Amino acid sequence: MFMDRNQPDLGAAEWSLPARCAACGVRMASLCGGISAGALEALNRIGRKRVLRRGEALIWQGDIAEQVGILHHGLVKLSASLEDGREQMLGLAFPADFVGAIGDRPSSHCVTALTETELCVFPRSALPGLVEAYPEIGQALLTRAYDELDQLRKWMLLLGRKSAEERVASLLLQFAARGTCSPGAPVALPLTRQQMAELLGLTIETVSRKLTAMKRDGVIALPDLRSFVILDAPALAVLAAETP
Repeated sequence: MFMDRNQPDLGAAEWSLPARCAACGVRMASLCGGISAGALEALNRIGRKRVLRRGEALIWQGDIAEQVGILHHGLVKLSASLEDGREQMLGLAFPADFVGAIGDRPSSHCVTALTETELCVFPRSALPGLVEAYPEIGQALLTRAYDELDQLRKWMLLLGRKSAEERVASLLLQFAARGTCSPGAPVALPLTRQQMAELLGLTIETVSRKLTAMKRDGVIALPDLRSFVILDAPALAVLAAETP
């Protein structure tokens, strides 16, 4: 049973963070960073670590999710299967993102790991009671839902209206925006060229050509296959058809 919300708030001074939460590198950037220590402790009691292998699904389209979670590291895709068997990409989730919905309706999309991914997962059925006890958790989830809708809009624009060059540049900007490196430092590129192509609806040859062209033009550097450095941020924003 969750703590009665009418009990006195113990405040941060009388709470110590659970060891797992204190060691979490994405806590402050996730929904956990905006809730009280009491609410965080309640979440910790029902949470556990889960590791997804590449290609493993956390949530299947059409199923009522048993678990929802917060990404610690890795990358997952949100996608929907169309009636003709094609896959429609809906977006990406990065470390600190919340994946899944607390409602009991069948999921409209799949949540699948693109790389080995670690999450803190919670039983979906326990969250409504937790939200009732701690409304701040509900507010944090609502804020995350608005963010997800905004990202979905941007992703639909990327796939539906942008050219191949704009798609590749936009994806690089996404990785840079969600990375933790300083300006001029290498940005991790967690996807292979093939995965990038599948994600963007392009061929691997097209992705490789666009990256090579950006390197040749001095927009980016490619130290290796799994990282890039932005040399000219305004130029990359122009290539992505975004305002610098």
